[in-house]
Amino acid sequence: MTELPPLLQTQKKKRSVWPIAGIVVGVVVMLGLGAFFAIRTIVASGITKGPDAMFGDQHLKTAVALIELHKVRTGRYPEDLRKLQFTGQWDMIAVQSVRYVAAADGSSYYVEVQRGWIGKPELSMPAEFWRGTGYNAKLAGSP
Repeated sequence: MTELPPLLQTQKKKRSVWPIAGIVVGVVVMLGLGAFFAIRTIVASGITKGPDAMFGDQHLKTAVALIELHKVRTGRYPEDLRKLQFTGQWDMIAVQSVRYVAAADGSSYYVEVQRGWIGKPELSMPAEFWRGTGYNAKLAGSP
């Protein structure tokens, strides 16, 4: 008897996942860059000035209130804003939106808004707003 040749086995080719992963990563990076430039363009257009000023004003006033409350409770201004106690979740938005510098001895501080709604607002508070607080504009140049 003659043996018949074995049937040809068809093997499935293994597909590499690397090309697909590379495409996915590329798309995600492109979308991220697109979103970055879109937001940057929107902010540069000036359309966000109103909301930036409104949110920035609220962030500044919330931060100052929390800073001054800390002083009343502890006798000195906090070293950094992470030392604030009894803050609500919404307060943290304000705290994370400002730049804060405290004097080494805890007797005064400088605070300015870094982010309003999307961009940095241009705020100027009247001198009367700062009366009775530990605000010290001379600390602005400190790290």
